[in-house]
Amino acid sequence: QVQLVESGGGLVQTGGSLRLSCAASGPTFSSYVIVMGWFRQAPGMEREFVARIRWDGRSTYYAESVKGRFTISRDNAKNTVYLQMNSLTPEDTAVYYCAAGRNPIATMIWQYDYWGQGTQVTVSS
Repeated sequence: QVQLVESGGGLVQTGGSLRLSCAASGPTFSSYVIVMGWFRQAPGMEREFVARIRWDGRSTYYAESVKGRFTISRDNAKNTVYLQMNSLTPEDTAVYYCAAGRNPIATMIWQYDYWGQGTQVTVSS
């Protein structure tokens, strides 16, 4: 089993920044997880892919809508993945979810096996 806990959400003005964290734990985490991802879900919308990172750090991948503004990173020692979000706009308002899986090129919801509870990000205009 793998447990994921997000933190760092909040209210920020347009143009501001936030850093989300996702702390991972569980007896099988280190042997099971190959990729960590961030998704988001705005009110009335489907959950969408934001970014992913291979746990070995070999690669990252971003949705076009966040490329150049968001940065995903990880700290292996802390079993934590981060999402640095800059130049935020109201369109970034959503609940942000952390996910873990084994497919190193996963961008779809069904490709991830474990999910956190989410953290709310609200960007005011």
